[in-house]
Amino acid sequence: MARFHLADIQRAARLIDPVFLHSPQYENAPLNDALGCRVVLKVETLNPIRSFKGRGADLLVQNASTPLVCASAGNFGQAMAYATKKRGLPLTVFASVNANPFKVERMRALGATVILEGADFDAAKEKARQWAAGRSQRFAEDSRDVETAVGAGTIGLELLQANLDLDILLVPVGNGALINGIGRAFKDSGSRTRIMGVQAQGAPAMVESWHARRKITYASMNTIADGIGVRLPVDEALEDLYPVMDDALLVSEDSILQAMRLLFRMAGLVVEPSGAVPVAALLEHHRFQSMKVGVILCGSNLTDQQINDWLL
Repeated sequence: MARFHLADIQRAARLIDPVFLHSPQYENAPLNDALGCRVVLKVETLNPIRSFKGRGADLLVQNASTPLVCASAGNFGQAMAYATKKRGLPLTVFASVNANPFKVERMRALGATVILEGADFDAAKEKARQWAAGRSQRFAEDSRDVETAVGAGTIGLELLQANLDLDILLVPVGNGALINGIGRAFKDSGSRTRIMGVQAQGAPAMVESWHARRKITYASMNTIADGIGVRLPVDEALEDLYPVMDDALLVSEDSILQAMRLLFRMAGLVVEPSGAVPVAALLEHHRFQSMKVGVILCGSNLTDQQINDWLL
């Protein structure tokens, strides 16, 4: 049984801070020519934290009244920091010792206490869970806390309201909140648009778990797409995912970099690796020729060095 429905997403659209809502969505002619299909961009980078995570975090924090703890590769932590600062609540974020330094800097600038623990996101998350339990503080978990998916679902609501008549919508898959929210909005509305998840080959746990219909975990991962780098899928997120994702693809690191450069050159957009994976799928696979394809560009937090190395 679904944990949430379209009505919950519609209610969330009335509650979430408007600064995160109604992001740009438009067809891009240069990308159409370059990719051989009609490409509709949904740009989730033009807000105070440069990612979609603000929608779900804002909804989650509205129900909080005590200090919060979370783990993040960077974007969820920024979103939580923005939301808790607005409401005067303390926040502690655990991030990997290898986390993107720009994202860490931004979390701290937004008022969060940031603790660096563990070699990757999932290791940091376990440390955060233990730390919160030892202090009887609430551990807020992206994709397990249903508000994160409900909030992300408002992206789907906005696409549906535009009547774009998409053949396929390509969505990055990390912990699952983004695709689960969007997918639920589309399925409950009766839309015929196919929902396709995209993940990096170096961190395929969610896509492989979806294909196998059971949780598959990894001891390590290797991808520049840190925002969707997950080794240990969340059980609740997998259950949400099974009925709403119609298909899934894995993409290479080379294609991710090529997609970032294409978006920068053709659309003037700085997009981080996690946000570029839908366009990487269009580059790698020819099945989308002549289709009308929506792509979710979910974040744009890059260090100066990454911009220099990957885009310039």
